[in-house]
Amino acid sequence: MYRPYDWMGEDVGVSTANPTGVTQVWRALWAAGPERVALVDEASGRSWRRRELDDVTARAAAHLLGRGIAAGDAVILSVAPSDVAAVSFIALLRLGAVVVPVNTAATPREIEHICALSGARLALSDSLERFEGLVPAVAAESLLAPIDPVVAELLDLSEESARALICFTSGTTGAPKGAPLTHANLLAGTRALQQCWNWTPSDVLVSALPMFHVHGLLVALAGTLTSGATIVIHSRFDADRLIDSVRQHHATLVFGVPTMWMRLADSGRLGELATLRLAVSGSAPLSPALFSRLADQLGMAPVERYGMTETLILTSTPVDGVRRAGTVGRPLPGMSVRVADDGVVEVRGESVFGGYITSRADEPLLQDGFTDDGWFRTGDIGQWDGDDLRLIGRSSELIITGGYNVYPREVEDVLRADPRIVDVAVVGIPDDVWGESVVAFVVMGPAALGDDATIAAWKALAESELAPYKRPRSWTIVDELPRNAMGKVMRDDLSARGRGPESPG
Repeated sequence: MYRPYDWMGEDVGVSTANPTGVTQVWRALWAAGPERVALVDEASGRSWRRRELDDVTARAAAHLLGRGIAAGDAVILSVAPSDVAAVSFIALLRLGAVVVPVNTAATPREIEHICALSGARLALSDSLERFEGLVPAVAAESLLAPIDPVVAELLDLSEESARALICFTSGTTGAPKGAPLTHANLLAGTRALQQCWNWTPSDVLVSALPMFHVHGLLVALAGTLTSGATIVIHSRFDADRLIDSVRQHHATLVFGVPTMWMRLADSGRLGELATLRLAVSGSAPLSPALFSRLADQLGMAPVERYGMTETLILTSTPVDGVRRAGTVGRPLPGMSVRVADDGVVEVRGESVFGGYITSRADEPLLQDGFTDDGWFRTGDIGQWDGDDLRLIGRSSELIITGGYNVYPREVEDVLRADPRIVDVAVVGIPDDVWGESVVAFVVMGPAALGDDATIAAWKALAESELAPYKRPRSWTIVDELPRNAMGKVMRDDLSARGRGPESPG
């Protein structure tokens, strides 16, 4: 059932009752404190005060107008994390254009699919050759070249109902789907984070997250802009450089994915982050073992949050209160969450999108995944654990073996208790007898005893902790698991490989 939660942070007005575009909110903050630093680019060392960001984004918008881009036009943004990416994003929104974030490693086939659905008229990139023959492309860096700014009367005119972005799902289990988000969605989502994380202008966030993904672009960057805080952008993740950056800028916030947090824990330097008040992890689940390591090294438990491309952030563990491993916390302000009878998490709220793009961006949205009473079915299986939501797995990842349901995450969490396992993923493969067979893909650590002896130990662990039908029937040792840029395991790739396991059980 629906579980409300009373967040104790300052009410920052999650409701977007006034017809306001998100850039109008940002510019009001910039005008209130024009000399405050809004953004730092770690690679170049450039920093931008609020008044400078206001000016450069108006000039970047002038470049876009010169390219024929107008309000409502879709523009691809496929740029490595940088101040250039941030300026491009803000300029597009100020102009009223629709931002289409695209993975910097996307293939021509994927780009063609995105162009067809979004109707993109231009691409801003730092790798122009990827767009040849698909859509006109210009170097995003060129938007910083000197030019007279757009007159103010032509900017920041979007209303809350206007489309701000078309974000494409990660496509880990199928073709990416286009999810349009409005200015109201973006403003509601970032204001909710501002309230539940007590995110204030005095905060400094260090981020090395990709800016083609919701986590880096909308949570980290847009969240910082809405709260009036400062963001330090790293072009790529390096544990030592990120820690050095936190110390240099006296950062209070770090957002990351589990693979980043694993490397930070392995560095042995997390104890140096004395200024940090929140260590936030998302986009994939933290294992209980890594949660404990981070809590021990940081002196505080990490914050885990749960969100989707289609909804922005849905839940978060509390800033003030107990944070428990394996839970993703309580619904954010303005968000309602319930668990349906079949275990699927369903949500509604002001940051939830209105439906998927069908064959063209200008056609009516497809209401796929919505219930008759207006709740969006996330596809995640969850259960309430007190006030907190606990995610069990994706319904699309469910393994049905011999008529029994197996959720990979439960098996993976058991196996991760063995220190010889660095990483693990469990998938189902077709089986003539069982329907599906449970297969484990394991990355071994240096403490492993050799394939046969180590697999025997893993089998013993599974036998002691899991019902027979949940135990892997075969084990495949791999050098690494295939993951996308946000750390999510590409399970379709593993299922294909699992049809010929290296180490039968």
